[in-house]
Amino acid sequence: MQHLEEQIAHLTRTVEELNDVVTAQQTDVDRLKRHVQLLMEREAAREAEGGGGFILGDERPPHY
Repeated sequence: MQHLEEQIAHLTRTVEELNDVVTAQQTDVDRLKRHVQLLMEREAAREAEGGGGFILGDERPPHY
């Protein structure tokens, strides 16, 4: 019986540690989603202004 109680205590501690890790990861994911959303909005605004162009490897720059 004592062995089972020790095993339950160990499993409970493991679940709590895993919960802490998952909670921290969710916080990171939420933060990264906000950053991506801000970058997407910034890029959309830049494209709407017409200044969002960039040169790909095989394209000539506009001054040619």
